[in-house]
Amino acid sequence: MQAWRVTTLGEPAEALTLTTVPTPRPSAGEVLVRVGAVAANFPDVLLARGEYQVKPELPFTPGVECSATVAELGEGVTGLSVGERIVVPMIGVLAEYAAVPANAVRRIPESLDNVRAAGLMIAYQTAWFALHRRAQIQSGEWLLVHAAAGGVGAAAVQLGVAAGARVIGVVGSEAKAQVVRDAGAEHVVLRSDDVAAEVKRITEGRGANVAFDPVGGAAFEASTRSIAFEGRIVVIGFASGTIPELAMNRPLIKNYAVLGLYWGLYQERAPELVAEAHEELIKLFEAGKISPVVDHTVPFAEAPAALTALATGNTVGRVVVEVAP
Repeated sequence: MQAWRVTTLGEPAEALTLTTVPTPRPSAGEVLVRVGAVAANFPDVLLARGEYQVKPELPFTPGVECSATVAELGEGVTGLSVGERIVVPMIGVLAEYAAVPANAVRRIPESLDNVRAAGLMIAYQTAWFALHRRAQIQSGEWLLVHAAAGGVGAAAVQLGVAAGARVIGVVGSEAKAQVVRDAGAEHVVLRSDDVAAEVKRITEGRGANVAFDPVGGAAFEASTRSIAFEGRIVVIGFASGTIPELAMNRPLIKNYAVLGLYWGLYQERAPELVAEAHEELIKLFEAGKISPVVDHTVPFAEAPAALTALATGNTVGRVVVEVAP
């Protein structure tokens, strides 16, 4: 089979090499999957650079989520059948086949095609856990979403709207604003504006009850200046490259909370919660309340171009690598 492998650390175009490797066999408790499509994620870019919190030994296969079909069951695997369509959140899926733990795969309905399914898992799971488990968002609350036109940002907008929140999306350009409006945002603010002042104006001085921040840097600072009394700022990541610092007197004075969210820990420590969230997400998809936004697709042979496009910050929603029909 063919697999893209990081053979040297650097930008994706230089780091990735298309290699012929043996097709893996599933060990006990694993399933072999035929990969359908792989959604590009910012962690893939960081993995290629050697900047992600997980640092696999070279050479390694990136790709952290995919849609797939079960091709073979390992010893002891029950509850799954060959031919079932699934999604997988796991490093190492930017390949034609992958052997993955059976307890990590989640079934998907026939109504969800491979391309959109590839982008359903990590972004929507991250947004779901951030909004519902960490921030415990309530209907009618104001939700501020930074990088609202990105993959995880658009997911947060859609899920916020589905929860009855009033969403303010922050985008980098006017060209991205319509995508966020289409996702259901009530207001869209440009990153170049005074975000905090705009949030205060829109909310008539109350501020945002929940801020969803995958950016860090100036975005986090804007959240601290625009968060409401007893508000919750959920820190998802640092796409800006700047990890912010917080003077702890600020949360004390304004009675707000700063909450971290690393979704991978739920997959490791509470997979039953991941399964529950997946069921809720599928219900929302089938009800027409969420649908992964796809900027464009690329063929498997051009996979590095997907990661390069993602790294520019100019895409909206997901960029997806199509591996198999």
